[in-house]
Amino acid sequence: MALILQKHKFVGATLVLSQFRQFSRIVNSVRMKRVTLQLQRQGLLHIDLDLIKSNQISTLSHKESAILCETDQGNTAKCSVSQQTSNKCSYKLLQLKPCKTNSKRNFSSNNGSASDGTSDGSNTENVVQQKLPRRVLKRLHKQGVSEEQFISKLNSTFENMKEQRKSIDKKDKLEDLLKSMSTEPRYLSETDNFPSDLERHRQWEKQKKLASIAPKKSPSQTSVILFPGQGSQVVGMGKKLLPFPRVHDLYEEASSLLGFDLLKICLNGPKSELDKTKYCQPAVVITSLAAIEKFKEEHPQALESCVATAGFSVGEFAALVFCGVLSFPDAVKLVKVRAEAMQKASEMVASGMLSVFLAHDSNLSLAIKTAKDYCQERRGIENPVCVVANYLFPECKVIAGHEEAIEFLSTNAKEFGILRTKRLAVSGAFHTNLMESAVQPLQRALAGMKIGSPKFTVYSNVTNAPYHPKTNFAHMLGQQLVKPVKWEQIMHNIYSRDKGVEFPNTYEIGPGRQMGTFLKQVNLLAHKQYHNVEV
Repeated sequence: MALILQKHKFVGATLVLSQFRQFSRIVNSVRMKRVTLQLQRQGLLHIDLDLIKSNQISTLSHKESAILCETDQGNTAKCSVSQQTSNKCSYKLLQLKPCKTNSKRNFSSNNGSASDGTSDGSNTENVVQQKLPRRVLKRLHKQGVSEEQFISKLNSTFENMKEQRKSIDKKDKLEDLLKSMSTEPRYLSETDNFPSDLERHRQWEKQKKLASIAPKKSPSQTSVILFPGQGSQVVGMGKKLLPFPRVHDLYEEASSLLGFDLLKICLNGPKSELDKTKYCQPAVVITSLAAIEKFKEEHPQALESCVATAGFSVGEFAALVFCGVLSFPDAVKLVKVRAEAMQKASEMVASGMLSVFLAHDSNLSLAIKTAKDYCQERRGIENPVCVVANYLFPECKVIAGHEEAIEFLSTNAKEFGILRTKRLAVSGAFHTNLMESAVQPLQRALAGMKIGSPKFTVYSNVTNAPYHPKTNFAHMLGQQLVKPVKWEQIMHNIYSRDKGVEFPNTYEIGPGRQMGTFLKQVNLLAHKQYHNVEV
């Protein structure tokens, strides 16, 4: 059997690797000038393992030789040969030293000492015992350092490294001891004297213990609640919710806060009025929250087992009410301010939104850039806006911006490989910089409101990540107006899992089935557990 050694060159060093394990030291005192022809051509040297075990030293070349020996612990310069197992011996490169042509060095198998008179590895006081190469001695002489001083300095460095390693080991053992003591019943009364990190560790252990006592639910026994956004509204929504308790009360309370009869607009329209932002956004949010009353009656177990929620655009306000962050009256007030501010911003400049359906070879980035150039060069718009406003699923995005850019994309879609486009029935370019004027009114309205802690995970449209209890909601909800909705990314965060792991039951609460359509395009397996609460 042959032990294969592979050589890698570094500046002033030669690194040798074993197929069993990496050598623990890199010798950088000598650079090999010549190696065998096999090493020069292939970079490999085959050494017979039986010769190594019998303490035979193999010569690397006519000018240089490597000293290899088996070690027990690998922390001394020379050790007696101690075979561990037949196939799992450890070897160590100690030094590269010039030698005469065809010379070989032999170690005694009894005491591990070299035939040239050097001492064995049991003497740990002097780690470096061999004579230094001539080139190293010349460098030391130029610097005015003697060989004895250099060896002494090197040995002291090794000793310092050992002491540092021992102190680190002691510190780790002490920390482990304190952590173990913090969970012992007899020391619980003394935890105030421990550092704060150990106190947090004790609390974490306590929570971990409580979690282990509680029965773990299968993902199929949990639920995820999704709320739709603007664009899902239809005339007649809310009609199927009226038989359920508190629905009338919710609509009446919302109407008094909004200043108009919301239920009448939802049931009777007309569609032109319902599609206006100032009516549409409150209608979608209030209808979704009213649908929770129906959801409680029909799926009480799903309500109790909810683990996550998310809302699309303005639907995020419904999700925040559902998880306890906002109260119902505060949410209605915020949606009113948001809708009016966005409607006002939409009237300041002609803008719109366009859904684009993509193929694998579509070049959406080039299409957006070309649309901006067209607006700037042909239409005289100084700072044209044309960006992705909504990430729906891999093959569909929503583009928002100036009216001229939207018209350009709609007309020239085929030139960029876009399969088809669909104009959205909205009044402006939402989730773009054109909504900048609507940010401050919403943030001012949020400033004086009470914000609760989420009862379960709720995802942000801006970051596509769960809200933290200490999140600045005023800032985040304000940024939602000018940042894209990362719905596709939220779906991946909720439903990505290993193969064979079950999916939760998903319920879309609100008008339409748009969230279910998006989920089907992102994760077909998760969509098999999708349900809709009709309104």
